[in-house]
Amino acid sequence: MDSLPEHCVSAILALTSPEDACRLAPASSTFRSAARSDVVWGGFLPPDCGAVLSRLARRPEFGSKKELFLSLCQPQLIDSGRKSFKLERSSGKISYVLSARELSIAWSDEPMYWNWKSAPDSRFEEVAELRTTDWLEIEGRMPTAMLSPNTLYEAYLIMKISHRAYGLDVMPSQVSIELKNQVVSKSTAILHRSHRDGIHKQRPGIFGTNGAAGGEEWKVPIGRQDGWMEVELGEFFNGGGGGGDDHREVVKMSFKEVKGYQLKGGLVIEGIEVRPKRIA
Repeated sequence: MDSLPEHCVSAILALTSPEDACRLAPASSTFRSAARSDVVWGGFLPPDCGAVLSRLARRPEFGSKKELFLSLCQPQLIDSGRKSFKLERSSGKISYVLSARELSIAWSDEPMYWNWKSAPDSRFEEVAELRTTDWLEIEGRMPTAMLSPNTLYEAYLIMKISHRAYGLDVMPSQVSIELKNQVVSKSTAILHRSHRDGIHKQRPGIFGTNGAAGGEEWKVPIGRQDGWMEVELGEFFNGGGGGGDDHREVVKMSFKEVKGYQLKGGLVIEGIEVRPKRIA
C-alpha cells in the first residue's frame, strides 16, 4: 500500500467517512499521512462550511481541516445564539437544535400563559416555561437544505417537567412531521409527571393498560446526557441535492394537545433537535 501515491490515497479516503478514515489510517504510513491531510478532512466538512463559520457566535481556532472538523463536532451556537449546530463525529452529518425562541409556540408572547427565563443547564439564553393553558401547540420549521442530503433524520422536543407541573398527563399529545405539506410521520406522545425522574408509570384508568391507545405505541420522554429530556416527534428522509425546488423545501415538526381543554402547566421547553438517525 505504501507504493500508492499519497494524493491517490487521500482521494480514496475522502470518499469514505471520518470513522472509516481513522480506522484505515494504521494500514500503512501512506494511509496514516493521508488520513491527516486537508484534502480528506475538507471533504468531510459541509459544502457551505464558509457560510456556516460566518454564522457561528464564536469562531473556533484551528490549524487544519481536521481540527476544524473536530471543533464542529462540539455543539456550536449559531445565528445569534438562537440555534445550535453540530457535525456527527462518525459520519460528518449535520445536526441542529432550534431554540425555544426559534419555535412557534401558541400564546408564548402572553406572560399569563408562558414565562421566558434563563436556565443554568441550557445552551441557550432563554427557555420557555408553561404557566397555564388549555391549548398546547409547539411547532418548528427549517429548510431541509440546511441538513445533510440523502439522510434519515429524527426530530425531538427537548423539554423538562417542573415540580409544579399539573395537567400534562391527562390527555395525550399528537406529534407529527410534515414535508411538502404532507404528513410523513404521525404518532401520539404522553407526558407523565413521573418523567421528571425518567420513570414511566401507566395510568390504565385513562389510557388503557398496555402503554398504547388503540394498539399505537406512545412516545414518552427519555433522559438525555445533558440533563434534559426528549420526546420523539418523528422521522423523515431528507433527499436533497436534487436542485429545482429542493432548496425551498421546509420540514415542519409539531407537538400539539388541543382537544382536551384541560388546564396544564409546568412544561419547560429548550427547543427541537433535528439529528441523523442512528441505525443499530
